[in-house]
Amino acid sequence: MGQARIIMPLFRPGPGPYALVVAMTGVRMGERLLEIGSGTPAMFGALSAKVGLSGHAAAVAGDSRAADALTRAGAQEGALVDVQVAPPACLPHAREAFDLIVLDCTVTPIGQAAEWLPEAFRVLRAGGRLIVAERAGMSGLWGMLRVRPARGETATTTGALELSGFRPVRRIAERDGWRFTEGLKPGQ
Repeated sequence: MGQARIIMPLFRPGPGPYALVVAMTGVRMGERLLEIGSGTPAMFGALSAKVGLSGHAAAVAGDSRAADALTRAGAQEGALVDVQVAPPACLPHAREAFDLIVLDCTVTPIGQAAEWLPEAFRVLRAGGRLIVAERAGMSGLWGMLRVRPARGETATTTGALELSGFRPVRRIAERDGWRFTEGLKPGQ
């Protein structure tokens, strides 16, 4: 009988392409999470895996095709998810149902996504956080080829959150092609 040999893979899987998003949102196990504007199903999968089975991961999609993609992304990560189809102006959730809302603005710019903010404010608990995740300036060749954002793009995100009642509002980070802005729902 020979000794058992451990074979190490040549390339080990990293934390995944959405590790920065998961870290910047601060999502924790057991939280009640809602993702809106889900233009990136894999991002929703990564976030929903983080809340675990003790939490609740939900998303709102604009149509059944997008809802199916989000459900598959959650299942692929081993998470139980609740994905519903609804228009932005009428989220199908109770008042103060969530601890954290992630507004995915990777596909829809904040100017268009702002219509989701009043309903997001309604379904977020007092003291809860809303994180806007959007694409920002990139480095390297992609940064040279990409059209730069307008000067007031970040101010628009901050202003949209403040107009919807979120206070305080702050930019958390701009890194690796992402920009994260946080707004808190004031406590009662």
